[in-house]
Amino acid sequence: MAGARRLLSTSCFTCKSCSRAVHRQWKRSYSTSKDDIYDVVCVGGGPAGLSLLAALRASPVTSRLRVALIEAQDLSKTATLSLPPTQFSNRCSSLTPTSAHYLNAIGAWSHMKRDRIQDFHEMQVWDGVTGARIEFDWPAGSGPSKTIAYMTENLNLTSGLLSRINELGGVSIFDNSKVDKIGLGEETEDMDLREWPVVHLSSGQSLAARLLVGADGANSPVRSFAGIESRGWDYGRHGLVATLQIEGEGWGGQFSKIAYQRFLPTGPVAMLPLPGNHATLVWSTTPENAALLKRLSPKDFIATVNAAFRLSPVDLGYMHTQTEGQAEEYDWRIQHTPVDSESVPQTAVGVQEGSIASFPLKLRHADTYIGERVALIGDAAHTIHPLAGQGLNQGQGDVQSLVKTIEDAVSHGQDLGTQLSLDSYNSERYAANHVILGVCDKLHKIYSVESGPLVGLRSIGLQAVNALSPLKKFFMEQASGSGTKIV
Repeated sequence: MAGARRLLSTSCFTCKSCSRAVHRQWKRSYSTSKDDIYDVVCVGGGPAGLSLLAALRASPVTSRLRVALIEAQDLSKTATLSLPPTQFSNRCSSLTPTSAHYLNAIGAWSHMKRDRIQDFHEMQVWDGVTGARIEFDWPAGSGPSKTIAYMTENLNLTSGLLSRINELGGVSIFDNSKVDKIGLGEETEDMDLREWPVVHLSSGQSLAARLLVGADGANSPVRSFAGIESRGWDYGRHGLVATLQIEGEGWGGQFSKIAYQRFLPTGPVAMLPLPGNHATLVWSTTPENAALLKRLSPKDFIATVNAAFRLSPVDLGYMHTQTEGQAEEYDWRIQHTPVDSESVPQTAVGVQEGSIASFPLKLRHADTYIGERVALIGDAAHTIHPLAGQGLNQGQGDVQSLVKTIEDAVSHGQDLGTQLSLDSYNSERYAANHVILGVCDKLHKIYSVESGPLVGLRSIGLQAVNALSPLKKFFMEQASGSGTKIV
């Protein structure tokens, strides 16, 4: 898959002599021209970018568009998920039923390895200072148990999407290709490309785009080219991830398909189920604590993880001052700490070698998601705190909206790259993402407070939501959608 794979299709381009869209069959000899011309060029081969291309190729309305993918990494390394059944990647995401249904609709879900996906039906969330708790599960009488989310490795998702794209065909893939610069095109005998973005690759190739899509992450070159500002702040926290082994045979009995999250003053810690007796850990904490955790022996690391769900913040804080010996400290302290085994996750007994990693947490939001012949999706448009697990789902929502916008433009004979054509995408997604970003930011700030009136108020609020079934059901539907289980 390395290098470029050029495929031909009948595509819509703008005639130089008029403003109308015309259909033209491009000959293979055109590949020797200075710039390869595409309807849609997507920079970034992560989940958002791959979902966009799979959706465009799967749609009868947009399947004739000439599309291309630019990715700096070697996609052959993610085209096949080769990890053994007992190992899992440490970069996992929770897919809401809404996202999963869309992946199913574009034909990608069936290409993912189902035995590496774990759905869960309940989530236990509690305040680490006061112990106030909310149980996110579907109320009695609402029908069969519904899925809140599906835990899967990002590698499983990208592998499935690449497989679907390969099955559909029609995508020119330029992987192992870094973007050297992005500029505007020139006027030629056939077309006026002076207002079209042209992506120049380090290989010397150039791609002109009727619509350039930035799915290229938080430091997006596409966003920089469009002159779109991205505003926000750093949280001064790191997200630490790891793949855990839990006791027993896995998520059975009282622990069946439950996700757990505890809000600590330094940040939330979550244990989310993976297939079998595995779980993924996502722990938001200070950079100093994250650095310590990465240095600990596996035995001390596991003890600190178990303490994060069971001991008081004061006890846990003391364990973070130790350079070693956390296992012995935890064994002593847990004997003097009453714990309800049904309210905490199963005990972690091991950590997968090489799976402990961390990354800085930020909030960023672009001023707009569109420019003239430019659209931003995923992390290029917004970066969110991971406490609600909504980052990847926001990107999937962007894809659904942008594909619909492109379909509308194509079906009505409009130029799909103009700001006028793209405006509905920006209007729909900016407002929706802004709300989610704001909610997660406020939650982080509220639960970072260790003392004072706010601690009591947040506990009352948490207990009230837990007691009011209609309100809790509303929050669950907003977070997970109303889809049914995907087999």
